[in-house]
Amino acid sequence: MDWLSDNLWLAWMGLVLVLVAVEAVTVDFVFVMLAGGAAVGALAAALGAPVAVQVVLAVVVALLLVGIVRPLVKRQFMDSEASHGIGSAALTGRLARVVETVTETDGRVKLAGEMWSARVPDGEPPCAPGEEVRVVAIDGATAIVTNQPLA
Repeated sequence: MDWLSDNLWLAWMGLVLVLVAVEAVTVDFVFVMLAGGAAVGALAAALGAPVAVQVVLAVVVALLLVGIVRPLVKRQFMDSEASHGIGSAALTGRLARVVETVTETDGRVKLAGEMWSARVPDGEPPCAPGEEVRVVAIDGATAIVTNQPLA
């Protein structure tokens, strides 16, 4: 027991490692904030602070991190709107240029600098080469386009 009281900072660091491992599984940014508090407790222990001071510092820092930093981090990483700026969702609404006539079953457009297979929605007229069209949806690797104005 003397070893633990002399090396309490190692116990805090062990707690930090456990909390980081739990965070790796949950990815909710709670346990990493608690690990931050435990790291401050380890620092206080290494500097020779009494156990009560170590615990108070660890709790205060963990609460501050959970209350202030976690919402900012979570908003940054979990924002669903941010994910709409990448992938096929980012192409919906963009303009494309028809390269080969686009019908209900086939066609080619140049979209975002790349060649895409394309088709028009059922019941719409074909789009001729050179026409500018708007992407209304992405279906797999096919752009659904229209030359009709958006309502």
